[in-house]
Amino acid sequence: MGIKCIIIHGCPSKKDLNPETRTYDKHWIPWIKNKLISMGIKTETPLMPEPWAPDYDKFKKEFEKYPVDENTVLIGHSCGCAFLVRWLGETKKKIFKLILVAPWKINDEGKGDKFREAFYTYSIDENIKKRVKAIIMFTADDEEDEGKESLRIFHKALGGKIIELKEQGHYTIGDMGTEKFPELIKVI
Repeated sequence: MGIKCIIIHGCPSKKDLNPETRTYDKHWIPWIKNKLISMGIKTETPLMPEPWAPDYDKFKKEFEKYPVDENTVLIGHSCGCAFLVRWLGETKKKIFKLILVAPWKINDEGKGDKFREAFYTYSIDENIKKRVKAIIMFTADDEEDEGKESLRIFHKALGGKIIELKEQGHYTIGDMGTEKFPELIKVI
């Protein structure tokens, strides 16, 4: 059986339900999905519920509609990384690869944001690295300080390979200037 891929988008700071204007499920995600499907890799990009007010249990309910096994590549962007790492720690699932793109684990919206505080505050299960064949983390030289700190937190707990690209910011279309992300295709 071949590999399959599930990509979890990030969390915007404000509510936007309009498929034409929202960006949290865009950036490089549709491009990667189309490339992987054309290569024969089944790829899912679930739309997570109310990502502007991320709720772990709601994300989990949506995510668990998709089967995950030892042939699965899980990719997270920003807060999607925090979700995937917590989920892998809780479920003890074995997967093929875990790829974190601009990982985020810090509530940068402040203590008043109860959703993000609950979403990001958990201990990372360091045994995840024993259940995953490869862990890869993408960052950028011009990523925000909280993003760099989040990367350090994840890497300290999970190890894995760090790939730092130049001038990619937080891996959004605005920072990258393109929806193409060939470096991600290479590591999948």
